[in-house]
Amino acid sequence: MRTVAFAVFAASGLISGCSNSSEPGAGSGSTAPTTSATSSSAPKTPAPVSTTNSEFDSGLPATCTADATGFYSFSAQNLAGTEQVPLCRYRGKVVMVVNVASKCGNTPQYSPLQALYEKYRDQGFFILAFPCNQFGGQEPGDAVEINECLTKYRVTFPVFEKVEVKEGANEHPLYDWLKKQPGGSGEIEWNFVKFLVDRNGNLVKRWSASYLNDPDTQLPEVDKVVAQTLAK
Repeated sequence: MRTVAFAVFAASGLISGCSNSSEPGAGSGSTAPTTSATSSSAPKTPAPVSTTNSEFDSGLPATCTADATGFYSFSAQNLAGTEQVPLCRYRGKVVMVVNVASKCGNTPQYSPLQALYEKYRDQGFFILAFPCNQFGGQEPGDAVEINECLTKYRVTFPVFEKVEVKEGANEHPLYDWLKKQPGGSGEIEWNFVKFLVDRNGNLVKRWSASYLNDPDTQLPEVDKVVAQTLAK
């Protein structure tokens, strides 16, 4: 088993989101200032080619048969906008679904999440990240800007196209399903709500948006649940 010390995120401790300003109230459910989505300067980071290539998910089937209902019935567009990814590709894996944002007080959670992914990736653990701009306007950018933040945190788990996760006409159906499962009910309160799904596509656990802001005490608990779920 590949072991990765959780000290990985400590090296990134000075990073507090991919923004030049703090967002008071981020993670608490209050509304933070909205950042403009436009920029006059050319992007510094090229658009990602794909978030579903061998770098991210080697060993997964290129094609799969979707279920009629449930977790494996859904699909999502990759961040580059080049592929509609069926989630049945992750059948038999343990998956954590997280709504993310680049300019949030919770953005440093990318570091402990990446450490967790690296520790358990070879055992069949995946984190699927879904950027969302519905909370304080803290994910205003396009795929290029989102990728800049991912690069800053050295994120290598799959990241998908920006979606909406709150109830409404444009809510991604995966999130509608997650919130209707036992243990997952309730509206998404902020960026970085975490849902853990077992190898059979059943929801195991939901963690709040702020959980992992104190990785020293909270990451061991998440690690324990992930390890137990992988062992089943």
